[in-house]
Amino acid sequence: MKNLFIILLLSAAATTASAQTKKVSILGDSYSTFQGVGPSHYAPFYPNDRNDVKEVEQTWWSLYIKAKGYQLEKNDSWGGTTICGTGYGGMDVSRNSFIARVDSLGNPDIIFVFGGTNDAWANSPIGDYQYSDWTKDDCKNFRPALACLLDMLQKRYPHATVYTLLNSELREPVNESMREVCNHYNVQLIELHDIDKQNGHPSISGMKAICDQLLEAIK
Repeated sequence: MKNLFIILLLSAAATTASAQTKKVSILGDSYSTFQGVGPSHYAPFYPNDRNDVKEVEQTWWSLYIKAKGYQLEKNDSWGGTTICGTGYGGMDVSRNSFIARVDSLGNPDIIFVFGGTNDAWANSPIGDYQYSDWTKDDCKNFRPALACLLDMLQKRYPHATVYTLLNSELREPVNESMREVCNHYNVQLIELHDIDKQNGHPSISGMKAICDQLLEAIK
């Protein structure tokens, strides 16, 4: 009888631990890539000869997931992609924008959206704040595209908690837009600071700083 009680107790503990293991998905750009993680036709940045991040365990998301005891559900990160449908040189990149990849995140409990960097670097048009009735042309602008993205994520994954990450050293219209739109949808925005970078991308030190700032911001 005693042995049976111990077995049942251990079984209950294992079930509880399993229930508490949250699944994390990432919708991102090159900052969240790593070779072999994500769809094979996506363009990864890491590993890169001009950056000291060489192992997947050194990425911000891997560090965070390990620190929290969570598991990776999906990492849908594609180097060079924008949240909106306008990329570098004013090209229409609607087919690989963040919006186009909303359905690729599996069944997560937590979603990290880490974008806006390429929108800033590509000087994508900012546009006006718009919170409904988006068209493809509307979403070629950053503000309506970000609103559309968060709206889609909340409706597609109603049981998941969405967090947005804002890169450091971006142009102020992008920062301001992220703050305003995330506030509208009651999505926590984590504004990163003091992120060490090599070739424009987080180094080992920068990746650790991102993880540490997430651990501090998300209680």
